[in-house]
Amino acid sequence: MSTERAGESRVDDELGLEELEAEGDLAADYIEGLLDIADMDGDIDIDVANGRAYVAVTGGGEDLDRIASAEAVQALQDLARLAVQAKTGRFSRLIVDIGGSRDARAIELRGMVDAAIAQIAAGLDRVELEPMSSYERKLVHDEVAERGFHSESRGEGRDRRLVISRG
Repeated sequence: MSTERAGESRVDDELGLEELEAEGDLAADYIEGLLDIADMDGDIDIDVANGRAYVAVTGGGEDLDRIASAEAVQALQDLARLAVQAKTGRFSRLIVDIGGSRDARAIELRGMVDAAIAQIAAGLDRVELEPMSSYERKLVHDEVAERGFHSESRGEGRDRRLVISRG
């Protein structure tokens, strides 16, 4: 079933632009509070794309670089999602980026795909990648499909990973 809202067509379980922007605002407020507690600087930018709110923290210098590791960003994203869920009553799919760490990780993931495809071209049937988050798996699935290969997720929880094979 779909509904019309503000001239926008959507499926009921998808959030509209206003709802996603509101999620971004809630997450930004939460992250700003954490940065204040930690006495850290940073500029917060909010964007909406691909049915998700994106919250990026930039410009904080070395202090911000210390929390830009994949594990720290994932933890901050999980906390921000919980804060949004506590206010809205619904699960949030928002993405948090600290100091450009998401772009850096996307480049790293493309390198992993390059290496896996090279191993397959050299004769392996399939290559199993390291465990990664659902967001990272989505990026890799898209990259693998774009190159004409096949990928599937295997495992549970934190051990969930992708296996790449010929298309």
